[in-house]
Amino acid sequence: MDLNLLRQRSPTRWEITPKGAMRVPAIIYASEPLVRDMDHKVYEQAVNVAALPGIVTASYAMPDAHWGYGFPIGGVAAFDPDAGGVVSAGGVGFDISCGVRCLHTGLRRADVLAVQKELAQALYTRIPAGVGSTGSIHLNDREMDAMLAGGAQWAVARGWGLAEDLERVEEHGQMSGAQPDRVSKQAKKRQRDEMGTLGSGNHYLEVQEVTAVFDGDIASRFGLAQGDIVIMIHCGSRGLGHQIGTEFLKRMAIAAAQHGIALADRELACAPIRSAVGQDYLGAMRAAINCALANRQILTDLVRKVFRDVVPQAQLPLLYDVSHNTCKVETHRVDGGTRELYVHRKGATRAFGPGHPDLPEALRDAGQPVLIGGSMGTGSYVLAGTRESEARAFSSACHGAGRAMSRHQALRTWQGRKVVDDLAARGILIKSPSMRGIAEEAPEAYKDVSAVVDAADAAGLARKVARLEPLVCIKG
Repeated sequence: MDLNLLRQRSPTRWEITPKGAMRVPAIIYASEPLVRDMDHKVYEQAVNVAALPGIVTASYAMPDAHWGYGFPIGGVAAFDPDAGGVVSAGGVGFDISCGVRCLHTGLRRADVLAVQKELAQALYTRIPAGVGSTGSIHLNDREMDAMLAGGAQWAVARGWGLAEDLERVEEHGQMSGAQPDRVSKQAKKRQRDEMGTLGSGNHYLEVQEVTAVFDGDIASRFGLAQGDIVIMIHCGSRGLGHQIGTEFLKRMAIAAAQHGIALADRELACAPIRSAVGQDYLGAMRAAINCALANRQILTDLVRKVFRDVVPQAQLPLLYDVSHNTCKVETHRVDGGTRELYVHRKGATRAFGPGHPDLPEALRDAGQPVLIGGSMGTGSYVLAGTRESEARAFSSACHGAGRAMSRHQALRTWQGRKVVDDLAARGILIKSPSMRGIAEEAPEAYKDVSAVVDAADAAGLARKVARLEPLVCIKG
């Protein structure tokens, strides 16, 4: 990106002043090297988002921002329904409520190394992963609607997990306002056999070691110490979320024209929040959030059963579960008062600070865990939300490293087998049904996750707590 297009306000805050149709500034949070390496499309998309009706304060891009559909991935924007604010399917993304769940194990590195190969094979065999993967669960029409309304609470009620898990999940495991009747038959059909599956792309299940602690006090509150073994599950709403996104983008393109909304890019298709299409989308999108929460809850139960068989001494309580492709109604301070806003986070993680009432009591003093995933051989991070993030980006932070090159480029650069062998030489076991998928997700195809996390920390979006490095990765 050309830095001459931006005004640098701090070492990690870059501003695009309003021009043309922009209603608010666009702000990028990143270090100078990260901004330089961003493609120009991030600039264009951040500017276009700033021109949407009812946007409040600014259009934001996180340190991992890269080119997405309509909104940049790593984009954050909040809209006021009282000012004609809109909801955009492109501002949520196709994999609705894709997110990360982190589990403790009570194990140490030596415990895993003693059974590493057996554990990797058992997880790979019993956790369905890959394009079109299906599980053993088949939902009829009644159970499909119950799942879309109930989320992780539905899953726990049917025996997949523990009641105490729900205290450590956004929305206590159930997104209110879901309307399963707004989800198409085709979307439900695609999901009927996909519950309890990882899917493909950048989705994964990793067994990880805590290799560094940056904030001992918060780490202790989160139950993390150097040498601990944890598990991260990264997945979303699978085919159902993608179908909802596809269908509503078409409906929103028509609705925008009907409501006189001029779009700089057709991919920014949107509808007024209070319109029929806007309300239909919100009902379907919330149902997809519940689908993702239920999916990760079922996967948690499957993982616990594998560990029970392979490492019976392990205990797997939940640290936290947080999504990074959502639109949620939240109360934020704007211009000296509080307003109810529709906050879009696309490839961006909610990061509530200490004391926020929506956080579980056990975590409230420390702030919300912010879970940042790496890519197979790279590290992942646990951060904590800050009080400052409320004013800086509606309590939002990055969600991962962000791609540095396209999947097509990665395929031309790496071979999946070599990636697997190179990581095995470093003590990291990779299991996947697709060598092509591994090549597409090669660690070097992504930005430096440590640089992204350092920028988020320096910008005050979230505080670094711990670094995690993989020992086993099940890749979709």
